[in-house]
Amino acid sequence: MPPIVSVRVAQLASELGARILGSGEVTVTAALPFDRAGANCVTFIGDAKHLRKIGECQAAACLVPESAQGQLPAEGPTVWLLVADPLDAFIKTLRRFRPERQRAAIGVSPQAYVSPKAKIGPNTNIYPGAFIDDGAEVGSGCDIHSGVTIGRDCQIGNDCTLHPRVTLYDDVWVGDRVTIHAGAVIGADGFGYRFRNHRFEKIPQMGHVRVEQDCEIGANTTIDRGMIGPTIIGEGSKLDNLVMIGHNCELGKHNVFVSQVGLAGSVTTGDYVRLAGQVGVADHLHLGTGSTVGAKSGVHKNVPEGETQVGYPALPEQEAFKVAMATVKLPEMRKTVRDLVQRVEAIEAATLAESRKAG
Repeated sequence: MPPIVSVRVAQLASELGARILGSGEVTVTAALPFDRAGANCVTFIGDAKHLRKIGECQAAACLVPESAQGQLPAEGPTVWLLVADPLDAFIKTLRRFRPERQRAAIGVSPQAYVSPKAKIGPNTNIYPGAFIDDGAEVGSGCDIHSGVTIGRDCQIGNDCTLHPRVTLYDDVWVGDRVTIHAGAVIGADGFGYRFRNHRFEKIPQMGHVRVEQDCEIGANTTIDRGMIGPTIIGEGSKLDNLVMIGHNCELGKHNVFVSQVGLAGSVTTGDYVRLAGQVGVADHLHLGTGSTVGAKSGVHKNVPEGETQVGYPALPEQEAFKVAMATVKLPEMRKTVRDLVQRVEAIEAATLAESRKAG
């Protein structure tokens, strides 16, 4: 357990550039979320939802937006710290109470296998049990943890972290400042087959994978190599755990995909595309720059630039909302239709009876 840190609110305010409403002599020893913060804790309010609950705050100190000053209770146990960005200030506060561990400096462990034909940059740690094959190049300041496998002719940039059991197949290129979390597999064969003579024949997957700088790849995520040419993860993109990227996909810059997203082969995206959890995208589609797809949606057509789509199949947000509302009303509509059918049948029967009398 880390040692307990005790900080006066006045000192914390000084470090954060915050304005104090209340006593600066109060001492805090922990930073916790709003709903869990009690005496001796500092917390924050960063959205309208929690701002409505501000009177329920039990924390010793609370970071709030400067615009909330007129809504703060006059009495209570809390000292208010007014800042421009409460979340940013809270992250800095968290680091105050939970300082990051110092990076180790172990060099290349004798329990790791590093091919004589591989190149390792200065100030890089290779942990026990790692495997680095012929022709691989690892830049400076990297951490290659236990159980990592780096295949032949891979290239890894500077200041990268590969967590335990990451697997890079041959010919994977990773840019600077990339983090790949435990169990991720990059460069496996794409799922490519053709059906001939009553059996599935494998199509050779002869491309590679390129992960550009400042990306983060979640635990147990898989990125397949291209059949021909590269699969590309664009600069600054963030993939959550358990994401699947098919062969020859090309992601733009700063995409964000939540857990269990799946892209079939040859999907392309623009920049700043956001996919919520469990979105599935069919092959050879394009998701335009700035587009968003809601959770559990199934994308079967291209998504235009800047558009938000939801549902299965995915539709523009307003259209999908109308479909959802109509679906809710289906039982009532079914009853109405049944009543109308009965009335029409009664009218037809009466009309037929009148016709027979007249005849």
